[in-house]
Amino acid sequence: MSEEHITLLDSDEYDVMPATLIKPKNRKWKFAIGVLIFVLIAVPAIIALYFLFGNQQIEDPPSFVIYNATIYTAEENHRHLVFEAMVISESGIILQLGSSDEILEQYHNIVSHNLEQKYVYPGFIDAHTHLASLGSSLVQADLRYSKSIEEVQNRIQEYMDNHDKIDGWLYGRGWDQTLFPTKEFPTRFDLDEQFPDVPIYLSRIDGHAAWVNTVLLDTLEIPDYDPEGGEIVRDNDGIPTGIFIDSATNIILENQPPTDEDTVKQELLSAIEETKKYGITSVHDAGIDETTFNAMRHLISVENFDIRVYAMVAGGALDVEGVNGTKSVDRWCKRGQVINFEKKLTVKSAKMLIDGALGSRGAALMKDYSDDPGNRGLILQDPESYLKEVQKWIKCRFQVNTHAIGDLGNRIVLDTYINATQNLKKNIHNLRLRVEHAQIVTPEDVEKFVDNEIIASMQPTHATSDMNYAEDRLGPERIKNAYLWNTFLQKGVKLALGSDFPVEEVNPLLGFYAAVTRQDLHGQPLEGWYPEERISRYDALQGFTLNAAYAAFQEGYLGSLRKDKYADFIVLSDDIMEIEPLLIPDVKVLKTFLGGKVVYEA
Repeated sequence: MSEEHITLLDSDEYDVMPATLIKPKNRKWKFAIGVLIFVLIAVPAIIALYFLFGNQQIEDPPSFVIYNATIYTAEENHRHLVFEAMVISESGIILQLGSSDEILEQYHNIVSHNLEQKYVYPGFIDAHTHLASLGSSLVQADLRYSKSIEEVQNRIQEYMDNHDKIDGWLYGRGWDQTLFPTKEFPTRFDLDEQFPDVPIYLSRIDGHAAWVNTVLLDTLEIPDYDPEGGEIVRDNDGIPTGIFIDSATNIILENQPPTDEDTVKQELLSAIEETKKYGITSVHDAGIDETTFNAMRHLISVENFDIRVYAMVAGGALDVEGVNGTKSVDRWCKRGQVINFEKKLTVKSAKMLIDGALGSRGAALMKDYSDDPGNRGLILQDPESYLKEVQKWIKCRFQVNTHAIGDLGNRIVLDTYINATQNLKKNIHNLRLRVEHAQIVTPEDVEKFVDNEIIASMQPTHATSDMNYAEDRLGPERIKNAYLWNTFLQKGVKLALGSDFPVEEVNPLLGFYAAVTRQDLHGQPLEGWYPEERISRYDALQGFTLNAAYAAFQEGYLGSLRKDKYADFIVLSDDIMEIEPLLIPDVKVLKTFLGGKVVYEA
């Protein structure tokens, strides 16, 4: 019986005499009064329950059952609880979980799918991605894992051979000088040797440096100074070598052929085709511009947009678009949040940058790079300007998510968050502010994450990609403050995990594997790289599911398998919670479900 009905019958303000005051003279009166009480109390209650629950079943009836499976829920308080069967409604909501016998007996008259003892998990949520950039990278020269300049040259030539005509600039992505024998930055002359006539723009693996050839360089007006937050690498005579770091790349990109909305739409669709193959049902897109926002909104309205997006608006040093001369913070404060548009798109956060990347020595450090004395990296936005913009975003009810890699970068971000919320008299604990990457953090600053409930949004494969050079950059002591996944977890910091694709591979299982082993794909180092920072399989699973949903304020309907949540789930060939660690990267996604709909099947 609902509390509302109890109040109605017990209240003196209604003209209903309490039954206890009626004094019947015989059993017939007692029976009549009993019937009256039943009518007044039980019948309304039954009707109310019907409209609360029965009507819901009619409006959203069960659609199908999966059974004979091992279902991991990723629920916070039920780490070891697994189910065998699950019921999905017509609208794509989870109705019930239980044993196969229980569910099949209760729902014997609807479609059921025998999963033949396969393994079901919540759909992966990648907490830090670049969706359109993934799509564009799929049509660029792939330079990842190139071991020498010669291999880069060969891959560009192969790309040109496979394309009849290069219209405009030739783009490539993924080179990493730390894999070259000399470990030194290449130069424009290395490209000029074979490609003197085609403008070439090659983005470093982390996206924080560009390598161009002379024919492209000659089209630009290069200042004789470094821009704020960037570096133009020059030779001993002050002549640009063709390497541009962080904000210096804007000098080039401002002159590139424009990208129209139709091109971005195709990039997004190509990226989604890739992500759903790996069981990704939701992404946090770190730094979208107006063109990407409009492309997403249009595609969601007219296409099968088979992913959910939590988008971060490009702010601060990322905000180079300058639409009609306005800043993104001003445009979005006026526009307001976009919440769960067609159940696919939410925009209520901003992505900002405070420093660069470790590989290109742009991460801001408190002391010199161990392998480059005199260099402490780059600050990409003046701290005072950064503070003012953070306050604007928070005042407009946008979550702030800032890229910070170096220990100085992390300190600036943490102190700014604290100062901004104090200035605005806001409770920092309710804002779920995030630090993207949070790679090198001093013990003192770890406590700021803890005390202020700041989320660490980290990418496990960054550690295993960086481990060959990170200690060279930081030295034997500072490296102990790097990639602190377990330290954060043990102190109660929420850890949202992602890939940063296309910087790293799309497959979340590679991140899961890196998180639990701290090893490369060959199982090296044998004990793991700084193994004390490994995390459990369940913590890794939650990092890619429920914690990622929490980092987007979406844990109420995403991130775990529970009654009334969206039926976003995947079927895997093997049990990643139990198999040998080295086998995890080879596990296959058999099916990906988004809202109860199969969007990928192997």
